[in-house]
Amino acid sequence: MKCPFCKNSETQVVDTRESEEGDSIRRRRRCVACEKRFTTFETVELRMPQVVKQNGMRSEFDTQKLRTSFSRALHKRPVSTELVDAAIHHVTQKIFVLGEREIGSRQVGEMVMKELLKLDKVAYIRFASVYKSFQDVGDFSDAVNAVSDVPARRASDRRKP
Repeated sequence: MKCPFCKNSETQVVDTRESEEGDSIRRRRRCVACEKRFTTFETVELRMPQVVKQNGMRSEFDTQKLRTSFSRALHKRPVSTELVDAAIHHVTQKIFVLGEREIGSRQVGEMVMKELLKLDKVAYIRFASVYKSFQDVGDFSDAVNAVSDVPARRASDRRKP
């Protein structure tokens, strides 16, 4: 760590303290050359991967876009906000844990579909119809048949986390 006063690269850590929340470390440092003291903070830097779209364009991962996808699919469906937040958190965590610098939008879409299937079959069909670009009634029929085998949550379970 360079001294901010004289730019000397030799500094000593005089004191180290963890923040109350435990998410950062405060260090008091002393420059060996000019003897001045200064404070530095260490925090974890978490970066989500870039999303690679179908056309090859890249964009920053945006939790708000994820929330919008869930909101549109779940419009007027009996699913609590807590469950939606938990589903968004699951998708975000799965993406983060992959540890990749890039992720395909298709892969994100598949994760969203899995979470929607757990939450609400109608929302799943809504999302799938756009995501998979259903062309005719047969596509809808196939999707309905696919979700028919999945056990549904009771309406009372949908409202509680």
